[in-house]
Amino acid sequence: MMHPSQGDKRPLGEETQMRPSRSVNILGLILLGWNLMGLVAFILQYDADLSTLAKDDPYTAQIFAQMPGWAWAAYAVAVSAGTLGATLLLMRKAAAVGLFLLSVIAVIVQFGYSFLGTDLLAVKGAATAIFPAIIFAIAVAQTAYARHLRAKGILR
Repeated sequence: MMHPSQGDKRPLGEETQMRPSRSVNILGLILLGWNLMGLVAFILQYDADLSTLAKDDPYTAQIFAQMPGWAWAAYAVAVSAGTLGATLLLMRKAAAVGLFLLSVIAVIVQFGYSFLGTDLLAVKGAATAIFPAIIFAIAVAQTAYARHLRAKGILR
């Protein structure tokens, strides 16, 4: 007995798996690129030559020098979990949701320190919060997107 769908030659009862649209791959690659840029930014900032940085931006060099290990760890977790989450999203793995959520939490911890544990806003102004707000919004959006894909059965 054949499946009643026109053009589908599979026998009835054979499981069909919904093929995700091309947009899932495209958006997944964009998210992977975004998270890889975050990973590179972390490596460059963590490994920065503070004496060279201090010549152009002494305040940022001071912030990096005084940043506690737990804040650096939160930064590392944020970018690593986001990168791994994007990779798993491309592999259609539901674990991407948890990794993206972990990334959001780590972003909150990291920027919580930056804005509440330092005088960054007073020294550099409110405009300093724009890019971190974008980072936070993308972290939340990629989590919501992965949850949506999991709910649709695309991530398993």
